[in-house]
Amino acid sequence: MGVFDDLVGQEQAALTLRRAAVAGAELLAGGRGAGMTHAWLFTGPPGSGREEAARAFAAALFCKDQGCGHCDMCHQVAVGSHPDLETVRPQGLSYGIKDTRQLILRAAGAPTLGRWRVVLFEDADRATEGASNALLKAIEEPPPRTVWLLCAPAPDDMMITIRSRCRQVTLVTPPTAAVAHVLATRENVPPATAEFAARAAQGHIDRARRLALDEEARKRRDAVLSIPRSLTGVAECVTAAERLVKTAEEEAAAVTATLNESEVAELRKIYGEGSSGKGLNKGLIRGGAGALKDLEERQKSRATRTKRDVIDTALLDLVAFYRDVLAVQFGAHVELANEDRRDDLEGLARSSTPEDTLRRIDAIMRCRERLAANVNPQMAVEAMTLSLRRPVA
Repeated sequence: MGVFDDLVGQEQAALTLRRAAVAGAELLAGGRGAGMTHAWLFTGPPGSGREEAARAFAAALFCKDQGCGHCDMCHQVAVGSHPDLETVRPQGLSYGIKDTRQLILRAAGAPTLGRWRVVLFEDADRATEGASNALLKAIEEPPPRTVWLLCAPAPDDMMITIRSRCRQVTLVTPPTAAVAHVLATRENVPPATAEFAARAAQGHIDRARRLALDEEARKRRDAVLSIPRSLTGVAECVTAAERLVKTAEEEAAAVTATLNESEVAELRKIYGEGSSGKGLNKGLIRGGAGALKDLEERQKSRATRTKRDVIDTALLDLVAFYRDVLAVQFGAHVELANEDRRDDLEGLARSSTPEDTLRRIDAIMRCRERLAANVNPQMAVEAMTLSLRRPVA
């Protein structure tokens, strides 16, 4: 299998990237290399595989066979050890100008292995305005062998001056059948479970994998989808909001705890904490206090982002639920993401109108916008659950 064969439901994007990799090889050989450029923007809905497509393209640029999938170059990209591939994953809520300037300096170096120097910038839309302006300068005047691969949900998430200088690769939501096939063939998931996970994840490949393989993930989804049925009064709405936010906090803490501990231990080791000896640099130890404070700030930002991401996943599950309710109300013959909760869908469809359903969807989307604008999560979610409240039958 070649590196592009892992892109699920992205045949058109894969074709574009294969051709560009061939053009890149021609350029290295002294040819025109039509179709190859120094800056790319990968866009597509969450879970469509933006980063995977960019990583596959990086492997194809390094590989002498344009992405065979089994050579040393392809393997090094897959495991993240290729010396000419710089991967940027913003851990916090944003990516600042200081980090961007350091990244640009590293990107300007010559390729170690003589082909390309590739920067894969995941979630490039998290770059601040100052960082984006610095990035624009680097893209406008790139070194001859440096290639920028930027990933963002949509072109509009990037500065117009940046996206106008990038060749765009648009990924689509993979069909349910394609995701289910991957789960069944590569993860040995039973066909029925694979179909359920693919449908529930709405084309989000990583989410489908978690739902198929992790029972706790399925339990969390069930807890979220039980919320609409429980919202019969103000007290129930407040309780549901508290439970959702608390669950997000606990999950975020679990995700970040181990990583935080290892980062702190490594930093203290670097600055000599716990060491002794006549030649020990005491100033170095004192300097570690400032570095530790900076690390704690980054970890706090990462925890906040993780918490918001967990809440946002729950909100998207609720949007899918009410969208299915709307489909039932109109008698639309479409695939329902929540077919496994057909009774709840039909019950709510009978007890409300399509206008009610649309109003509830709008309330969830407003909650997402408020969270993105740094509104207190508890307040934002409470306002949403109160808007979702249903009358007692």
